[in-house]
Amino acid sequence: MAKPGRISSRAPGKTVDVADSYAVRLMQHLVVPTFVIDPKRRVVIWNRACERLTGLAASEVIGTNRHWQGFYETRRPCLADLVALDRPERLPEFYSEYAARGHNGLGFSAENWCTMPKLGNQLYLAIDAGPIHDEAGHLIAVVETLRDLTDQKRAEMALKELATKDGLTGLSNRRSFDQMLASEWARAHRTQRPLALLFVDVDHFKLFNDHHGHQIGDECLRAIASVVSRHAVRPLDLASRYGGEEFALILPDMDCDSACVIAEEIRSAVMALQIVHGAAGAGDHVTLSVGVASHIPGAVDGGPDRLLGAADEALYVAKRLGRNQVICAERVLAEFAALGRQAKQVPGLFRRKSA
Repeated sequence: MAKPGRISSRAPGKTVDVADSYAVRLMQHLVVPTFVIDPKRRVVIWNRACERLTGLAASEVIGTNRHWQGFYETRRPCLADLVALDRPERLPEFYSEYAARGHNGLGFSAENWCTMPKLGNQLYLAIDAGPIHDEAGHLIAVVETLRDLTDQKRAEMALKELATKDGLTGLSNRRSFDQMLASEWARAHRTQRPLALLFVDVDHFKLFNDHHGHQIGDECLRAIASVVSRHAVRPLDLASRYGGEEFALILPDMDCDSACVIAEEIRSAVMALQIVHGAAGAGDHVTLSVGVASHIPGAVDGGPDRLLGAADEALYVAKRLGRNQVICAERVLAEFAALGRQAKQVPGLFRRKSA
């Protein structure tokens, strides 16, 4: 096996003894993690900073194609490999963020989460890889340098999460709700699958706050938020605090009957909490009213306002019919008819909410 920093004289093609060169010694002592591969994608330099970053000793990789083992658990190309192969079209396959800087010796840049198998941790690395050519324009090496951006990336992710979360309950906030609803509405339109929406409102919450105080009111909202969030179990389900004492649950690929089952489970679970209400004009315990709507978007629907309006109307009817119940938008008229009311007494259509 060749010594670190040396291209073996047994390698086919042009050979260069670089073991004692100033450039290689400088590279070995760089604080920036760096490694170099030859045109056959064999490692010829693996500097000390790269050893510290990966936990992989130079002696384990020099002269081999196993440099990927420093960064990934299964074999895959590193950025330097894609430069050596001149395959910019494969960048999206392996890197979440990337840039091909051209075919004129400028190389590639990318960012990626790496598993670092030797050290047992996960790092977010910024990677630059560039080719080195001889006087005739032939590739003789590719240099890859790495920067650890893990702390910055995690801080960025934390800030992004703060921007999308409700500070009191930890659920998604109104902004996240609006974005997800628009996205899922567009997807439902493409797939012609139903999209369900639940509006969950705490009954007589103003009376609860006035009777118990805002601190207890906040505890009540957090308890209810926990119940709502437990029913957002699939990857695309979204539980959010819509505002005040109102919560919303987006349920893709779900019809009204299935959504009503979930709504009833939420209502029953909050009843089971037995949160004491006791304010004059309210019941003994905190209850919920839930409006449910589901719709398959059509060509004339435009945005999701129709779904919002339907769920809102169902919630309004649930309140009008005595609270502590689930009403589906598809059965609003039937619910009133069952009580012997006249059609003219059914609440008129309105749009209190918008996406």
